Amino acid sequence: MSIDLVVTGHVAEITLNRPQALNALSPSALVELNEKLTQARDNNQVRVILLTGSGDRAFCTGADLKDTLPPDTPYVNGFFVSRGQSVEAGNYARLFNISALEIEKPLIAAVNGYCVGGGLEIALQCDLRVASTTARFGLTEPVVGSIPAVGGVPLLLRAIPAAAAMRMLLTGEKVTAQKALSYGLVSDVWEPETLLDEARKLAAIIASNAPLAVQMIKRLARDSANLSLSEATRLNDVYWGLLRDTEDRIEGRKAFAGKRPAVFQGK
Repeated sequence: MSIDLVVTGHVAEITLNRPQALNALSPSALVELNEKLTQARDNNQVRVILLTGSGDRAFCTGADLKDTLPPDTPYVNGFFVSRGQSVEAGNYARLFNISALEIEKPLIAAVNGYCVGGGLEIALQCDLRVASTTARFGLTEPVVGSIPAVGGVPLLLRAIPAAAAMRMLLTGEKVTAQKALSYGLVSDVWEPETLLDEARKLAAIIASNAPLAVQMIKRLARDSANLSLSEATRLNDVYWGLLRDTEDRIEGRKAFAGKRPAVFQGK
């Protein structure tokens, strides 16, 4: 399997490229995915990361069950070690935890077809999810005798209403794109032939905004999620203050006054 990375303007597009296997991820592919995400994270030209799957049948169906049987090494041997050592010990599931990469840039999952198991866990860690009308979402682990390995239960419960989440979790059933839209699991649904074009337009709109402001909004949304309103408001004040004197904020006001597009530099 190859993980393709293409940077166009300020948008990095990462494609899971194994359509014949519904873009299921082997341990080696998971390593490569993390490497490509890290490259996009560390590229100063990149402001938004768009993640999708090759073909029209699947975004990602999670771990390749043929290539991820339990290893001979006991699980505990890889529990208290670093992420890299843990993976070497057979705990490949940790690589589905892309949040560990601490990517401050917005992540958009463009879901085409099946988005199940670890594939949905990856999508749930993205800031935005958009879908084609043919998309199907599910955490199907109980059907194969397991549970979501990388936060799928709490992530889904944070993303959609509890009743809908628990139905999905306990049944392992897959929901349609329209149902996902009604739950708030995705923000937009488009026809399959326009999905990528529309997702790229969305990424470009976000990339045209001041990158420091966009990243600060993402951080504030994350850091304030479990705070009281008064605590969240105080944190909001601190983050606003960090941006107050930036060149981009000054440029935004000058551009507005001059009735011209702003040119942001991320400074």
